[in-house]
Amino acid sequence: MHTVVRGAGALGLTALLLASSAGCQGGTTSAAEPAPTSPATASATGALTSVHLDWEACPAPNAAQGGGTAPAADWQCATLKVPLDYTKPSDGTIDLALIRSRAKDEQHRIGSLLFNFGGPGGSGVATLPALAAAYASLNTRYDLVSFDPRGVGASAGVKCLDDKAMDASNAIDNTPDNPAAVKALDDTTAQFNAACERNSGPVLPFVDTESAARDLDLMRQALGDQRLHYFGISYGTELGGVYAHLFPKQVGRLVLDSVVDPTKDPLQASLGQAKGFQLALEDFMKACSSQVSDCPTGKGGAEGTARIAELLQKLEQTPLPTSSSRQLTEGLAVTGIAGALYSQETWPALATGLAEAMRQGSGTMLLQLADGLLGRDPNGHYNNLNAANRAISCVDAKQRYSDQDVEQQLAQFRTASPVFGPFVAWGLTGCTGWPVPGRTDRPDVAAPGAAPILVVGTTGDPATPVEGARAMAQQLGAGVGVTVTLQGEGHGGYNTGNPCLKQTVDSYLLDGKVPADGTVCSSPAT
Repeated sequence: MHTVVRGAGALGLTALLLASSAGCQGGTTSAAEPAPTSPATASATGALTSVHLDWEACPAPNAAQGGGTAPAADWQCATLKVPLDYTKPSDGTIDLALIRSRAKDEQHRIGSLLFNFGGPGGSGVATLPALAAAYASLNTRYDLVSFDPRGVGASAGVKCLDDKAMDASNAIDNTPDNPAAVKALDDTTAQFNAACERNSGPVLPFVDTESAARDLDLMRQALGDQRLHYFGISYGTELGGVYAHLFPKQVGRLVLDSVVDPTKDPLQASLGQAKGFQLALEDFMKACSSQVSDCPTGKGGAEGTARIAELLQKLEQTPLPTSSSRQLTEGLAVTGIAGALYSQETWPALATGLAEAMRQGSGTMLLQLADGLLGRDPNGHYNNLNAANRAISCVDAKQRYSDQDVEQQLAQFRTASPVFGPFVAWGLTGCTGWPVPGRTDRPDVAAPGAAPILVVGTTGDPATPVEGARAMAQQLGAGVGVTVTLQGEGHGGYNTGNPCLKQTVDSYLLDGKVPADGTVCSSPAT
């Protein structure tokens, strides 16, 4: 079971915590004010004659959303009916779950700002209240709105394996190096995919990103906005780019942060991600060696990578005990290490986890980090992030990779990262045997005529390397994609709290000031 395939966004570990940084270069120009809001209009599908939302107090998140307590009283929830199949809108609808916090300054309200936090498969209904403090400045003039995309959480959430079976699936050897191990991994993939078809078959053909983008436009109408104002993180950038392609004239103010490269196929994207995580790991090890006495990865670099590789090799043969009845396997260790690299705020936990595993023979901390990324709570319950991630990824992409394809590519993946390369490479087989064919080779995000879209990349981003932002801006088209680069670490630039980046994005969203293309924000020296 693999989750390090498409960026996880602001999910799992509460990884996108607020940090402080500084430094900014680049000027701004003014953008036109957004069109005035209007009442919801008739749906373009022809099947829904109107779109309407009844807002009420929010319940506690359900198990598929990750569970927990109900958000505070100032949050409101609603459901929106959308066609299951946009090519046959009369064939039935599904309900999408939405959540909002009303603008604090109603007199100067701009409209609604929709968020997608990535995955694909992350519950926006559960995530937005948890991260709302990071967007307080935007909440002055925007209603903050998020949603569970189709196939996610409370929006016809895809169901696959039960909790016990998920534990077994995640513990499998997912870097096989002999025929028996390859067969075991293939069997696990087949069992997972068959469970998805058995439990959610009718929904699987329709959880694609294009349909989700069409859902966004119905949300725009239901919220009373003539144009869409949107903040997409990680996979949410792909969703935003596809929306801009389908509805360029409805683009209001869009921010795409930590960008999925629309020019790469799954193999190229996975190879880039292996390199990205290796770069982030090396940055972590450098910081650890300078800040932590007796750092478990030594001086970092080749020495640190070798120490981690040695640990993983031992785990492949003998998993480590933890404070629970579960064990830390090689795959879970890689997942935990990867999860901790999403934010500098979790680097200390990674240092502790590696020291614990290497010196004390305990895998407790690394297992906790892995569970955060996998969507497993302390009681052993999984949200549907893994199921939705697989379903959306596999219906989006036409490519299907065999064991032989992976074996032919393993050398370059190992070169890219001895730690993450094999893990990410074998993840390419996840869609093999998927019951629904994929739709496209690559997403089309060309949006000629759209208003300027802010495209944000971070130089140390492990999950969506900074090159993806440049590619997205180019694909959006001249005069549309405007790049802003954060020189720093982590996945999700705005949520690092970097003052320069925050000011740049806020000025764009709140005042319509489009920064100069190529603006750079830097972090302080560490």
